[in-house]
Amino acid sequence: MKRSTLKLAAASLAAAGALGAALPAAAAEQFIPLLAYRTGSFAPLGIPWADGKMDYLKLVNERDGGINGVQIVYEECETAYATDRGVECYERLKTRGGGASGFDTQSTGITFAVTDKAMQDKISVETMGYGLSQSVDGSVFEWNFPLLGTYWTAADVMIQDIAKQEGGMDKLKGKKIALIYHDSPYGKEPIPLLQKRAGKNGFELLLYPVTAPGVEQKSTWLQVRQSRPDYVLLWSAGIMTPTAIREAQATGYPRDKIYAIWWAGSEGDVKDLGAVAKGYKAITIHNSAAHGKVYDDLKKHVYDKGQGTGKSGDSVGTIAHTRGMMISMLQVEAIRAAQEKYGKGKTMTPEQVRWGFENLNLTQERLDQLGFGEIMRPVKTSCANHMGDDWARIVQWDGAKFQVVSDWYQSDKSLLDPMVREAAAKYAKDKNLTPRKCEG
Repeated sequence: MKRSTLKLAAASLAAAGALGAALPAAAAEQFIPLLAYRTGSFAPLGIPWADGKMDYLKLVNERDGGINGVQIVYEECETAYATDRGVECYERLKTRGGGASGFDTQSTGITFAVTDKAMQDKISVETMGYGLSQSVDGSVFEWNFPLLGTYWTAADVMIQDIAKQEGGMDKLKGKKIALIYHDSPYGKEPIPLLQKRAGKNGFELLLYPVTAPGVEQKSTWLQVRQSRPDYVLLWSAGIMTPTAIREAQATGYPRDKIYAIWWAGSEGDVKDLGAVAKGYKAITIHNSAAHGKVYDDLKKHVYDKGQGTGKSGDSVGTIAHTRGMMISMLQVEAIRAAQEKYGKGKTMTPEQVRWGFENLNLTQERLDQLGFGEIMRPVKTSCANHMGDDWARIVQWDGAKFQVVSDWYQSDKSLLDPMVREAAAKYAKDKNLTPRKCEG
């Protein structure tokens, strides 16, 4: 713009102000922080996960014009999966844009570190498929939302599928089941559930921690060869996963006896291994056999315009990318639910968004509208239940792609609900918290 034009524009604005003329109001914006780990040992998982989260926010802005006209503003902050860096990101972004809409920390360790802070700051922590398993109890964990599942629900479904392979829960008695886990809060989280299951079902639980980043596992797999467990549960992520599969091959452990957590069950974990990983199983929190209409929309409104987060587009449609899309979709729908109560077209405060998370009701019809109808099952949260519905299934690598090999499972609530209540009550006592009263 020429200087004369700038002067004219400035003069016009000044005149409008002097005459009391109304100027266009600034469009409402909603800030969503995006914690990510595109570097470090977990990067093979973190990159497509982060791409999926950002891609969905771009899609909502491009396709829908935002959330009921409210544009989504976001900022990514790199944690490299380090807890201290995650806390720094949280502190820097929590007040941005009038208050962060909620944090998907992408790390159980970071979740542990910011949970108490979030309660004080009144900001939601959204942990789809990870985090503190006892935070399902919304009466104690008002600001935590372990949506769609936890590591306790995942471990329980794994045991259920193993029992099915063996011919029933009673057939688990006398079996050996090993847990090979990343020696961190993330890897340790399923242990209480597995100990409870071992006591109830009579199998021997073997625990094998692996020091981060997990590139050295020879001694672990030598112990596996000596102890000969009937099954191995693998709680890994990033470079630890292909390392474990290679060591399993080297020691002769059958890959079809390995069950991996969902963060170790994406194409990026096994594609370079090919036939070496054939038979490898993983639990998944969504239907890995379907991509859904949302990907057609993403191509049309984002990638065809050259605005995709992953410029090559290679990760689009992978399991990890889909899961990232799901996480942002849940965030957006929490904001939308809040708008239904507090006012469409307005920026929601963190406390209003928290209400939205607690009142999610994604029916099959709504998921179909969003393009996720074939990808995931309906979910409904409440004051008492901050997880919602925990559907999961098993996939298996055939040497070229993952195939769905089970129907949908849900965890055994008769086992998990008492564990959640007991752990949540202990947390409340330790922190001197008074639980809310929730109906239902």
